[in-house]
Amino acid sequence: MRISARADYAVRAAAELAAADNAVPVRAEALATAQGIPYRFLEGILSDLRRDGLVVSQRGAGGGYRLARLADQVTIADVIRAVDGPLVFVRGKRPSDLEYQGPAAPLLQVWVALRANVRTVLEQVTLADLVTDGLPTEIRDLVRTEDAWENA
Repeated sequence: MRISARADYAVRAAAELAAADNAVPVRAEALATAQGIPYRFLEGILSDLRRDGLVVSQRGAGGGYRLARLADQVTIADVIRAVDGPLVFVRGKRPSDLEYQGPAAPLLQVWVALRANVRTVLEQVTLADLVTDGLPTEIRDLVRTEDAWENA
């Protein structure tokens, strides 16, 4: 499974907004600089987040972006879906839209299980969890396993 640069940048920008005083809009340039995100790329990401109702924008001299909801009400899954669509695709399709024959038939269950596990992780973690370094215990336990940090 791969996390796109777009999704990674979106979550990092959203975390920056979550860490900011939500009463004061943050300029896109400040978000880009703080997280080392190419500004032009970030503009498109912020547009997607705004369109999905995760951020609001304010024009003018004091303008910028703010979260549209409290940070503890926005999950990493919400952010990724806003910029990349569904969390797990197989050949550009949702696993539930696939059909396999013969000995490959059980593969569909593997793809659905993968999607369920990805959702379990990404829907548990909120922007507030990131900002406060308060990841859920289940997530901390997963990264403590011996093979979690190995590339296999």
